[in-house]
Amino acid sequence: MEPQFDFEPAARSLAAIVDGISDNQLGDPTPSGESTVRDLLGHVVGLTEAFRQAATKEAVGNSAPPSSGADMTLPADWRTGIAAQLETLTAAWREPQAWDGDTEAGGVEMPAAIMAIVALDEIVIHGWDLAVATGQKLRVDPTDLAILHEFLRETDPAGTPGLFGPIVEIPADAPEFDRLLGLTGRDPAWRSSAVA
Repeated sequence: MEPQFDFEPAARSLAAIVDGISDNQLGDPTPSGESTVRDLLGHVVGLTEAFRQAATKEAVGNSAPPSSGADMTLPADWRTGIAAQLETLTAAWREPQAWDGDTEAGGVEMPAAIMAIVALDEIVIHGWDLAVATGQKLRVDPTDLAILHEFLRETDPAGTPGLFGPIVEIPADAPEFDRLLGLTGRDPAWRSSAVA
């Protein structure tokens, strides 16, 4: 199967946000539950590798649920490391065979084409989490926004345990990305008390 979309715009946007995070912001809160910036960066380290392995199918049969919070360590080279992992993830999903059949990530198996959208969702939404937590602005590609809106439009209002909180109602005339954030259980108006 030919690739359905390219990860480069989302990967580049997330890498730019990560590069803009200072060491003194690592303990700051994020809109992602109880996660700090450090916790979320650790999650991004894990998910970028997990979804690369999903593309190559090397994770099938041996992936595990991601660790979280205090269980995660943040590598010393996290800025350059995350950028490099985003590049390898992008390259892996450019291979047509990445989109064929089923694959696995985080202990969950699903069709590869759906897994790719889940990966895109993680990159874009956590990019926003990190951006708003650190006083930055995330650039979202219109094509990615359309893909994710279609993917999430049937989200259960109660949310998806372990993935999304209950839907936050957003006015129909709000910007499309704000409405997308609401579908993931996020309030687009969230701001960190640590950001002046």
